[in-house]
Amino acid sequence: MNSPHTIAVLGLGRMGDAIAARLAAEGWDVVGWTRSGRPASGAARTAADPQGAVAKADVVLLALFDGPACRQVLEDVRGSLRTDTIVLNTSTIAPAEAAELARQFGPCYVHAPVLGSVPAATTGTLQILAAADRDTFDRARPVLEALGTVRRVDGDAATAASLKLIANSGLAGAVLVLRDALQQSDALGLPRAQALDVLELGHLGRLVARKRAFLTVEPATETGMAPATAEFTVGALAKDMALLAGASGAPLRSAAELAGSPAGPESDIAAAATVPAVHDAVHDAVLEPLRAYVRGHATGDPAHFRDAFLPTAHVEGIRDSVFVSWPLDSYCALFPGRPAPDEPARSRRIDTVAVHGTVATATMTLSHGADTFTDVFLLVRAGGGWRIANKAYHRHPSPSHPQAGGRESEGFAE
Repeated sequence: MNSPHTIAVLGLGRMGDAIAARLAAEGWDVVGWTRSGRPASGAARTAADPQGAVAKADVVLLALFDGPACRQVLEDVRGSLRTDTIVLNTSTIAPAEAAELARQFGPCYVHAPVLGSVPAATTGTLQILAAADRDTFDRARPVLEALGTVRRVDGDAATAASLKLIANSGLAGAVLVLRDALQQSDALGLPRAQALDVLELGHLGRLVARKRAFLTVEPATETGMAPATAEFTVGALAKDMALLAGASGAPLRSAAELAGSPAGPESDIAAAATVPAVHDAVHDAVLEPLRAYVRGHATGDPAHFRDAFLPTAHVEGIRDSVFVSWPLDSYCALFPGRPAPDEPARSRRIDTVAVHGTVATATMTLSHGADTFTDVFLLVRAGGGWRIANKAYHRHPSPSHPQAGGRESEGFAE
């Protein structure tokens, strides 16, 4: 077989349907099948079962949601595939799943995840990462080039799958950065359109321009309206980030934040950037001991620390190159009941708060003259309110201070 003629597209969701329509428009004989039984909306014919779809196909193209779906569908059709049929998998799956499918199907397997969503599939402008041996790649190239620009990966199927997850990690990070920018814009009372105009000029410009129709709704939870049909969903991106975190074994903030997004799994990813900042009663209650802690530093009055901490709390860190673990009484004894002489020049900010039922974590940055401290808190809900159970700190010199690297002053200039 020199050039594919008949293509079976298995999976007619948003992307699969767009891919099938694109290939049909480019002149291939396309037959589609989907597990839901929904017919193709494009020019492709629809088969009643996957075995019938692949029986005469030169290329079987998978456009499925995840690895288990790919495995199940391929198991169902394996007996109906011709020996020379190319299995072209555009799905986003885990590297180990891609490697296993490549092992099972051998030289006829092409792992080719795509960068881009429905509009790019419709216009044939996807970016495609393809891993296959040279002969199979050359046979599949006409199909791939009809869908977009093809990059042959220097590596195996697992490499292609890994690179796709890394690419989507960049997208997830951009969505969350855009969310933070819009939340700050809302807090400042800026008109959404004006903020988007300026954001479009910067590093987020491409994302803002592509998603402008979704982002101009003020904010989504206030109107209860979705601005347009989802192109790439929050649920799909959250799934991809969970795969990346699992494959790498490294923590990934976007995996948890997207999985818990109020936007909902079927919303377009842009909806995750439009959710208002959450300030519910629990969140505000967790902030109370942190604010008491800040007041303790600002006034030098240890009574505020006793309000902030549990009586059993410890404060721990490295002091003069030695690990220290102060009980609360010892920590309070560091503060003489008056502000530090340079208090007007000091600053403190709460950086993160994460609530997990009856426990919470928080981080704070304290700029105290020549020293900057990163404080990490463990809080618990006890006795009807929230208190700090323990604090650990890291001290480092303030880079812009003329006496950076001088004597440590965690809380007060002793």
